[in-house]
Amino acid sequence: MENHTTRPHHVAIVGSGPSGFYAAAALLDAGAPDVRVDMFDRLATPWGLVRAGVAPDHPKIKSVSSQYTKTAAREGFRFFGHVCLGSGPTDVTREELLERYDAVIYAVGSQTERRLRIPGEDLRGSIASVDFVGWYNGHPDFVDLEPPLDTERAVVIGAGNVALDVARMLLLPEADLRATDTADHALEALAASSVREALVCGRRGPVEAAFTTTELRELSDIDDLTVVVDPEQVPAGIADSEGLAKGTRRNLEILRGFAEAGPDASAPHRMEFRFLRSPVEIRGDGRVEEIVLGINRLETGEDGRVRAVDTGERETVPTGLVLRAVGYRGLALPGLPFDEATGTVPHTEGRVDSREREYVVGWIKRGPTGIIGTNKKDANETVRHVVEDLTTRAPREHSPDEVEAWLRDRCPDLVDQQGWEAIDAHERGRGDPTGRPRVKVVDRDELVKLSRG
Repeated sequence: MENHTTRPHHVAIVGSGPSGFYAAAALLDAGAPDVRVDMFDRLATPWGLVRAGVAPDHPKIKSVSSQYTKTAAREGFRFFGHVCLGSGPTDVTREELLERYDAVIYAVGSQTERRLRIPGEDLRGSIASVDFVGWYNGHPDFVDLEPPLDTERAVVIGAGNVALDVARMLLLPEADLRATDTADHALEALAASSVREALVCGRRGPVEAAFTTTELRELSDIDDLTVVVDPEQVPAGIADSEGLAKGTRRNLEILRGFAEAGPDASAPHRMEFRFLRSPVEIRGDGRVEEIVLGINRLETGEDGRVRAVDTGERETVPTGLVLRAVGYRGLALPGLPFDEATGTVPHTEGRVDSREREYVVGWIKRGPTGIIGTNKKDANETVRHVVEDLTTRAPREHSPDEVEAWLRDRCPDLVDQQGWEAIDAHERGRGDPTGRPRVKVVDRDELVKLSRG
């Protein structure tokens, strides 16, 4: 038998978003023991939310993908796209991965929405932000969404960056949209949209809102958009309160600036922030026609946390489109423990509780919090324990070639790194004539065909 100290360990990473790539880079940097990485994704394309979640008008944020491209080019890395973890005839199971790999890291993110749990939530025109974001970013799961954009006002429920993203995408000038990699089907629908106003509603106050300063500030740079904030909700001196974080203080200064400027009645597009509002009911005959908002007040509990308390007052807002941006939620993985309350896999610093050789990184580990860079520290913590554990185990017997042969037999539409590079080159080439970063291919069959050259 070959001495295990001279034979590399093989680690599978399920999921190819930021956390998965940061984990791959950390493993390849480990040095000892020698580690090889196979990365899996159910889509034909990698990068997770960097490709399918970041707003198209934020190319600087998307540019982090260049780091992932460098990782993918390293010796010892392989990408296997269009491979599903499940129990179907063309899926691979968790048990099969554990049989062939020395460790399995789950980097699957938070794949679904948090629900509002109010009447009318499932009416046509009430859409989860995860679906809407996937639609305009060309995620194959959401190509057929067809959001009803034949309404002048959209109501966005949420007070974080995703809420800002979806509101902004509804109101961007057509010229700005056409310079992005917004999926063509969404680009044409948004260009023809009747939406002229987006009302962004947060259940707590402006101090508790989770916007980042950069996202809030850039609203001033959008042509033909007026931003409206009630001066009473951001009174003079609100940013001077003691104990505020620097980011919160800056946000309040920006919001106060919008309030002092007042609405520009001549602007064709309008974004209004309305704080201390919670959705109570969505009404309509077969589709959204109005939303009832509860008016809140703030109370500080014994634990020091600020909570929104319903005053009993109600406000009815006519609208044909409600976008629910109140957070993402993880899904249970077959055979792994799962915490329903947090939507995460229970773990100890990345080691899955009550399991050997299984680990988690990213949102399925800590919940949907932080920015892209947060995943690097998170992944490094997990990988440190993976490496510690690998040093105590002999590598498994399956060779890389044997694993790939098994995968190709099981998943005939598998897309490898070379296949992804062919897709990438095709998309970029389609964008070149009009100066767009890329024109995305959104059909699964076409993606597989392109990957084969």
